Amino acid sequence: MLQKIQETAAWIKARTTLRPTTAIVLGSGLGRLAEEIDVKDSFPYADIPNFPVSTVEGHSGRLIFGYLGQKIVLAMEGRFHYYEGYSMKEVTFPIRVMYELGIKNLFVSNAAGGTNPDFEIGDLMLITDHINFQPEHPLRGKNFPTGSRFPDMSEAYDRAFLDLARTIAREKGIRTVEGVYLSDSGPTYETPAEYRMYRTLGADAVGMSTVPEIIVARHCGIRCFGVSIITDLGVEGKIVTVSHEEVQRAAEAVQPLMAEIFREMVARID
Repeated sequence: MLQKIQETAAWIKARTTLRPTTAIVLGSGLGRLAEEIDVKDSFPYADIPNFPVSTVEGHSGRLIFGYLGQKIVLAMEGRFHYYEGYSMKEVTFPIRVMYELGIKNLFVSNAAGGTNPDFEIGDLMLITDHINFQPEHPLRGKNFPTGSRFPDMSEAYDRAFLDLARTIAREKGIRTVEGVYLSDSGPTYETPAEYRMYRTLGADAVGMSTVPEIIVARHCGIRCFGVSIITDLGVEGKIVTVSHEEVQRAAEAVQPLMAEIFREMVARID
């Protein structure tokens, strides 16, 4: 696997002169931020050696290099999920490649179901912590040389990045909420009983991604920041039938606010 990671990173380096230190992963229905990037180089996942291919609607499936404002960034338009049939090594393969490319900061986004009764559809949740409910751990197997066999996860989401996001939200008048994101395997949306269980466990939002990426990024020493867009509610009395298309539409409506926070954060970090 290490050889494949280095092989892929070398292929990308040979095809772009840009050397970003910040990467962004855009989840379901959250690709609009990519439209704000002045794209210099773009690679469909299918063209990148050893890369998985996204099979989910709403995930464009390309790796882009360009400028977000004055800063060089790398962005993934679409991610990979365990429920697509990929192993966790494959799901997190791009994060390993990012490390080889020199990425120091990782911003992630996702669409999630809210379990906190104070949340509303369209809320932006700053992720303060997570619960890993995936059936396979992304660090299972031989330890990669990027980090400890038993990496510390006491600060999975960088506190300085969270403080910066809070400051920007206040300045821009953007409503944000905060909470714990729980990641399960999907692809079914949760039952009311499952939503109740996850809320009892301490989750404020539930989704099918992000956590494996964060675990591997932290194993690599990459600083992380995450936002969930609350696209449906798993709260008693507010649960309704939901489809992937409805989740995408709800994410689409609020993503300009998320994009503004991301853009400002990228501009202000070193």
